[in-house]
Amino acid sequence: MRDQDLAQAIIHDWRQADLDARLGAILDFAHKLTVEPRSMRQEDVGVLRDAGLDDRAVLETVEVTAYFNFVNRLADGLGVSLEQT
Repeated sequence: MRDQDLAQAIIHDWRQADLDARLGAILDFAHKLTVEPRSMRQEDVGVLRDAGLDDRAVLETVEVTAYFNFVNRLADGLGVSLEQT
């Protein structure tokens, strides 16, 4: 599968995309952190570790997810319409 095809499959529905377990775990984690941040538990990090992520990769997953959400909340708060592709 080409990178562009994979990206489109992820955008459409990552749960149905042909992903390896590691990327699937990252996307599940990022989704939960985005929509249910108060429900995050140490067990969620454990799922990432079980998928092969080390401390650095876990931290980067949280940082990227948090930054993406931060920027989107800024745009929402300012009434900025982000370009859709």
